[in-house]
Formats: sequence, C-alpha cells, structure tokens
Amino acid sequence: MILYELISYDVMRVIWWLLLGVLLIGFAMTDGFDMGVGALLPFVGKTDVERRVIINTVGPVWEGNQVWFILGGGAIFAAWPPLYAVSFSGFYLAMFLVLAALILRPVAFKYRSKREFSAWRNGWDWALFIGGAVPALVFGVAVGNVLLGVPFELTPQLIPMYPGSAFGKLFGLLNPFALLCGAVSLSMLLTHGAAWLSLKTRGNIAARARDIGAMSGLVTIVGYAVAGLILLFFIDGYAIVGEVVKDGPSNPHFSEVERTGSWLAAYLDRPWIVIAPICGFLGMFMVMKGLREDRAEVATLLWSKLGIFGAISSVGLTIFPFLLPSTLDPTSSLTVWDASSSHQTLFIMMVATVIFMPLILAYTAWVYSVLWGKVTEDEVTGNSHSY
Repeated sequence: MILYELISYDVMRVIWWLLLGVLLIGFAMTDGFDMGVGALLPFVGKTDVERRVIINTVGPVWEGNQVWFILGGGAIFAAWPPLYAVSFSGFYLAMFLVLAALILRPVAFKYRSKREFSAWRNGWDWALFIGGAVPALVFGVAVGNVLLGVPFELTPQLIPMYPGSAFGKLFGLLNPFALLCGAVSLSMLLTHGAAWLSLKTRGNIAARARDIGAMSGLVTIVGYAVAGLILLFFIDGYAIVGEVVKDGPSNPHFSEVERTGSWLAAYLDRPWIVIAPICGFLGMFMVMKGLREDRAEVATLLWSKLGIFGAISSVGLTIFPFLLPSTLDPTSSLTVWDASSSHQTLFIMMVATVIFMPLILAYTAWVYSVLWGKVTEDEVTGNSHSY
C-alpha cells in the first residue's frame, strides 16, 4: 500500500508505456528471427534436407517466442483499453490478415513432414514464408500509419468512429509511406533471420543466409534513413497545446491537440533520444558487416538485436507522449496521459509483472542454453522427432 502511494499515477503511466515498449521489442527480437527464417526458407534452402535444417533451427523455440506477442496484446488490453478498442476494432481486417498468417505457421510446422511428396512439402514451405513475411510487413505498415495519424474520431461518449468501408480502411493503410515502413520492417527481420541462420547452421545454408542478410541489411539502413527524411520534411507531427494534465482521467477530450511542426522536433526538446536511431543505424551496419565478413555469429546476432531495439524505440521516443494520433480530430488522439487504465489497475499489473517477468526471462534463457549449438543435416535426418 505504501509503494502504491509512492508511485504516482503519471509515473505509473510512463512505467507501463516503457513496459509496452519492452514487450514489443522483445517480440521483435525473439519471434522476429522466427519470422525472418520463415520468409527466407524458400530461398535459402534448396533441398528438402536443407529446408528441414532451417525449420529445425526455430522449431523448438518459436512457440515460446510468440508468447511475447500475446503478452504485448494483453498489455494493450489491460493497461491501455482505449488504444486496444480503437486500434483492434478499426483495423480488424489488417489484424485478421496478421492472425491468419500467424495461424499458418503452427499448421505448417506440424503438417509439413507428415508426407514425403515434394508438392506437399513445397506448399507448406510457402505457408511458412507467408507466416513470416506477411506479419513482418503488416507490423511495419501499422507503424507507418501511426506516424502519419489514423482517420478516427471519438464521440462525446468515447465511442471510436471510422469513415468508409472495412475494405476501404484496409487499402487506406497501404499508402506509400506506410509501405516503405513495411519494407523496412520486413528487411530488418530478414536480416535478423539471416543472423540467426548464420549462428545455427553451417555450409551452404549459412552462406546463402549471409548473402541475403547482407543485402536486406543494406535495404534496412537505406529505408530507415529515407523514412526519417520523409518524416522531417513532409509529415506533420502532433503536439499537446496548453496545460498537460499527466495524472488526470483517461479521457482524450480533456487535452487539446494540434498538428504542428515535425515529429523530429522531439530531438530538439529531448536531445538524448538520438541514442535510439544511432543504435538502429549502428546495429544494422554492424550486422551487415558481420554477415558480409562471416564474423563471430553471436556478436552478429546481438548487433541485429541492437538494431531492432534502436529502430522500434526511436518510433516510440519520437512520438511520445502519443500512442495513436487522429487525423480526423486531433483532440481524439490517444496519449500516454489520457488512454490508460486506473492507477490501481496499473499498480496491480506492475506487481504481477515484477513477479512473473523474471521467471519468463529465466526460463527462456534456460531453454536457449539447452538448445545451444548448430543444427546439422545428420542431426535432422537421424532424429525421428525432428521436423
């Protein structure tokens, strides 16, 4: 009770904004290489045995990695209910597209090896490609649309309203800037998957993965830079004007928001956040360099994780305190200060997180230590329990 009183409502909101970022970055760092490996599968694996090796590098861990995605969705639902309601209801078809692609992955893992016909296995290999490439692309498209602003408004009763049809809203998300962000996301996770395969495989598989990963790393760097320039010169940001009430009720209409200036003005107000894009560029450059030179695989994978951390955190830090800006009615924009659950709810969730998050991390570390080492063709063909 004393701790509850010591941590104020505004501080608790920032803590949960940080935790949401941790969950999303954790998902990209772990399940991201699963998706990258799936998207690389048809191009890196030339024979059935090679593709089995690739699949078995992620087969034992992908389910655990996907837990981060579930935790992220749960955190949005519990800590940021208005954000969950507005985003999930407004982008239902886009969410359905992601879920349909993700559903293909477990089915493909389980059914691919049930029959030995090449057509059967090739079909499931492309299902794994879809299950990896589509979510990676759509997640980036979503980030691009958050930076642009989303066409919704809240009624006085805080009911989200969207103009147009469901398909119109879906195709409206596929604008040039959002597609650029989607391409950056996809290439970034392809690079991450290549770094993982470089660590977990040998021979031709690792060599092909390094070649593709080096190219996708370059695409990531260039696309990330171009997106930043577009943000600087062509896209207006949002700002809260007037008094900012950080511990007030969760009602966006209590804040006055306007479109003004550039999102990148945040780097003038908070210069320290430049560390995020620096990490993004540095991490991607070093992983690209490591893949080209066939250097230490563990370091290359860690550089890839740093690049992902920098790229994702740069978005959150740039738009803070906004969570989901509105283009139709800027006053309806959701921010850290007006879209959270109650103080008590956030505190109870924080206590649960402090208890269970270390257990999850410890278990994950133990699993990876047990499964450490490269996956070989002899191991796959000689093990009846492999995929």
